[in-house]
Amino acid sequence: MREVFYCSQCGEELTEENVYFMEDEVYCLDCFEELTDTCAECGERIYISENEGTEDTPLCSQCYYHYYTRCNHCDELIMLDNAYYEQGTYYCNECYQERKSIHDYSYKPYPVFYGKGNRFFGVELEIDDGGKIYNNAKKILELANEVEEHIYIKEDGSLSDGFEIVSYPMTLDYHKNNMNWWEVMKKALRMGYYSHQSGTAGLHIHVNRNCFGEYAEEQENPISRVLYFVEMFWNEMLCFSRRTENQMKQWANRYGRKNSPKETLYHAKGSRNGRYTCVNLNNYETIEFRLFRGTLKYNTLIATLQMVNEICDVAISFSDEELDKLS
Repeated sequence: MREVFYCSQCGEELTEENVYFMEDEVYCLDCFEELTDTCAECGERIYISENEGTEDTPLCSQCYYHYYTRCNHCDELIMLDNAYYEQGTYYCNECYQERKSIHDYSYKPYPVFYGKGNRFFGVELEIDDGGKIYNNAKKILELANEVEEHIYIKEDGSLSDGFEIVSYPMTLDYHKNNMNWWEVMKKALRMGYYSHQSGTAGLHIHVNRNCFGEYAEEQENPISRVLYFVEMFWNEMLCFSRRTENQMKQWANRYGRKNSPKETLYHAKGSRNGRYTCVNLNNYETIEFRLFRGTLKYNTLIATLQMVNEICDVAISFSDEELDKLS
């Protein structure tokens, strides 16, 4: 006597010749093919509802956990051998390449200097409120680095929803005539970013220390005059910075004017404000002007670079006595 079976899904009567078994269930061919698939790795039959892979690459749970993972950014299924792993996170190739467009805050590549001269300016321009979006950063990088690698982009914890555009060191002339800041700023504005209006973004200008002298001892006097100039004309610098007094206290605190440039420098070296000072002296290769509010206006950026350049000129060419008489 032939054994009779009934499909667990549709109830069709089956015989040994046309029955399909799956775990403790019995199925007809149509229901079996509708409800199950074959693992792409080991060939084991699995329920589609328990598929750990995709429709094109069905996987049993064991094969998935041994050989596959998913991109934490776009959720694409990727083989472990092809995945990029960084800080506890897996990325597919495309997302990893996009992620590289925004580096960690600590990222610091070897500097490339652009332009002819001995005074170079590195710009750190913070933009906010448009999203920390890798594709946005990638578009800005492609625009600025079309001919030469002029900039890179970093995360910044002081920003709510943006990132920091960092230039390689360039002469003032190179910033004005070769670096396409106007296009970069226009692109950022079109993508919804703010800088001046964000309330969080700053514009920081680094100047190489060796433009003040070859050796550290030679650099002391002109750098002391830089500090003295900023303190001497604090009200004017505050106005030019486009920041409020409270914002200065938070991001670029003053040292306080002393009787001479040398006393001002000595006092600054004992400051406990760290890098959050009007002129940050904590970097080995540069001094950093941190007074200025961020901007996405080309003329304001260039004016800021010109102001810093003029301050450096005064600090190098004037004596302490001449600086004291400056109006």
